[in-house]
Amino acid sequence: MAGAVAYWPTLVGVFRRRATTETEDTAAQEPTVAPEQPTGKGRPTPKRSEAEKARKERVRPALNRREKARRDRERMRAERARTRQAMNTGDERYFLKRDQGPVRKFIRDYVDSRRTIAEFFLPIILVILVTSLIGIPEIQLISTLVWVVAMVLLVVDLSILGSRVKREVRRRFPDEPSKGNAIYAVTRATQIRRLRLPKPAVKPGTHV
Repeated sequence: MAGAVAYWPTLVGVFRRRATTETEDTAAQEPTVAPEQPTGKGRPTPKRSEAEKARKERVRPALNRREKARRDRERMRAERARTRQAMNTGDERYFLKRDQGPVRKFIRDYVDSRRTIAEFFLPIILVILVTSLIGIPEIQLISTLVWVVAMVLLVVDLSILGSRVKREVRRRFPDEPSKGNAIYAVTRATQIRRLRLPKPAVKPGTHV
């Protein structure tokens, strides 16, 4: 019995060596598949659909730039239209930055509530230009005199207006900056009333 037990490990080792040898022989007999080598310039030749897709990808950035520029133009056009509509209706949310704020609103109302020589200056200039084309010396002399008088009155009128606006702004809005307020008032005063933007919110003679 002891001899049989001693013989058993030897028999097991023989079978293990035989199984290992058969496995190695089988692996050696399996054919080795070589990796597929690319053709042409070291890469597979692209299909027609792939080449067309690549071409479209190259063209797309240029199309996107044109599309973006077109959309920007449309957006700016819409913003200008919205701003003009707001100036006609008095919607201060869409006013230009120069027209926003309580100070600028007060200046507009202050100017619009008064009749000034400045708002009639452009029509006066047109009349002077037309009469100066007439070849009568007396009429040309009168046109020149009217031109000089109109310029003097305009300068005086705008100077008084600018001083009053600055004084009223300092009194009513002491914490607000006063830079540019006089120029804003003078610019609005020289415009014909019907063409002023934003549209006048008060009538002449209204107490502001």
